[in-house]
Amino acid sequence: MLDEDRPTDERIGTRDLASWSTGFGRGLVRLVMRLTTWTTSHGVLALTAAVGLVIAVAATWATGEVYESVADAGRLAAVDERVLTLAVSWRSPGLDTAVTHFTDLAGPVGMPILALLATVIMTIAWRSRTPVILIVIAAVGSLAMTTAGKDLVGRSRPPLSLAVPPYETSPSFPSGHTLNAVVITGIVVYLVLRRLQLKRSRTAVLVAGIVFAVAVSLSRVYLGHHWLTDVIAGWLLGLGWLAAVITAHRLFLTVERSRDTRHTTAATTR
Repeated sequence: MLDEDRPTDERIGTRDLASWSTGFGRGLVRLVMRLTTWTTSHGVLALTAAVGLVIAVAATWATGEVYESVADAGRLAAVDERVLTLAVSWRSPGLDTAVTHFTDLAGPVGMPILALLATVIMTIAWRSRTPVILIVIAAVGSLAMTTAGKDLVGRSRPPLSLAVPPYETSPSFPSGHTLNAVVITGIVVYLVLRRLQLKRSRTAVLVAGIVFAVAVSLSRVYLGHHWLTDVIAGWLLGLGWLAAVITAHRLFLTVERSRDTRHTTAATTR
């Protein structure tokens, strides 16, 4: 049977995930506590994630609008073209093949498989339902943002003559591979960090996650499947959604701790 998190899982090192040091954070907690009068802690998690998703999709649209207004002036297009030209100059048959295989790890087939494997391993090893909940929420949001961005902006990819096959024909903005790599890798790293006691182990996992996400992102530019600005947008949007999911989980932990405290106090006063 799967359980909720242990008390030790409410920390990353010495950082208490249910403690809020900023005024904004404390205000958010007060608002959420009012919601608990008519919903459960799991309801708070779902509601906070839903609100975060709405904001994330709106941010995707806004990013696309900003991009289009700046791109019309030609400045971003010039940067994109110079970076792509540099990437083409670095190519070789062997490297092209290796990078193609690597970038497929964050593709529509590779990333779901990796996410599923990570979820199964963490769920079984920790006997916790948290990996399932958070990875599903993260993946749904990432997919929604990618779909919304491509539909709303409809930016063309780099010319096929400058791309490495197999070619992709869907809209270019934002980079879905980048969004998936940032969000899914980020949430897995977050889950693992809560289980590691040694600082050097946490640092190693964090660095590995960042290197993987950045490498996947840059591989899209190297292969000519995305412009650099598509990747940068994927970074920004992915980090925003990752922050929203982690915030939702922290609020869930905060509500759970408050509920347990109230129950303990009530039991001791009987």
